Amino acid sequence: MAPMKLRQFDLHAHSTASDGSLTPTQLIQRAHAAGVGTIALTDHDTLEGLNEAAQAARALGIGFVPGVEVSVTWNGITVHIVGLGVDPHSDVLERGLAGLREFRDWRAAEIGRRLDAAGIDGAFAGARALSNGRLISRTHFARFLVDNGHARDLRAVFRKYLVHGKPGHVSGRWAELGDAVRWIRAAGGQAVIAHPARYPMTRSKLRRLLGEFVDAGGEGIEVVSGSHGRDDYFSMAHLAREFGLLASAGSDYHGPEHPWIELGRLPELPPGCNAIWEEWPISH
Repeated sequence: MAPMKLRQFDLHAHSTASDGSLTPTQLIQRAHAAGVGTIALTDHDTLEGLNEAAQAARALGIGFVPGVEVSVTWNGITVHIVGLGVDPHSDVLERGLAGLREFRDWRAAEIGRRLDAAGIDGAFAGARALSNGRLISRTHFARFLVDNGHARDLRAVFRKYLVHGKPGHVSGRWAELGDAVRWIRAAGGQAVIAHPARYPMTRSKLRRLLGEFVDAGGEGIEVVSGSHGRDDYFSMAHLAREFGLLASAGSDYHGPEHPWIELGRLPELPPGCNAIWEEWPISH
């Protein structure tokens, strides 16, 4: 069988189970309408939306890959590890994610307290109202702040309120890199470094991260990402070949309020990449 074109795969997307604005069913419907043949749902630190998404995918005949995006602290930097093909019922993975969600609960309350101290009342309640009530992210705070006139858009909110040195910043205390990879592998999945070009690190530090990732059992790297530019595609493809990593691709879609990122709107992998999906038995 000839390899499927890349536009048919989008292996990084979010729903209302974490910080996306579409339900899992709506996300699958939008992917189908956009011509995506296979999609992964990779919500932050939760498996909650996977069963609903899988049912919607079966109904529409679209390939579905159950996934997750695990938050990791590495050398003081927050990085994200996507797990693809995970078992939604894995006890090992769920226990690990439950600990991360406990920290998320504390962080959300602390962000609310810090914004209150900065003169922005009701931020925690507002963010919670915009979430599913179980996982409150910085994106929910950002939406609240935009809706209430504190910034013009989500990007401006992060620059003004939620990054280091700003009133609502709270440092992450996430999983160890090796633990995140171990949880994903225990759930039968493949670990992939998400949007590697986005992290604030030097080339040498990124190479060190990749080396530790491979040593821990990591298998893939997002070469093509919605937050990568054209030059990033080729530099990440070079690193994939150098470290023997499989190449993945995903939009990192969060919802239609981010019109610069759309499901399936992805270029092909650069030449010489080994696509992570080439040997998958895709389920419909």
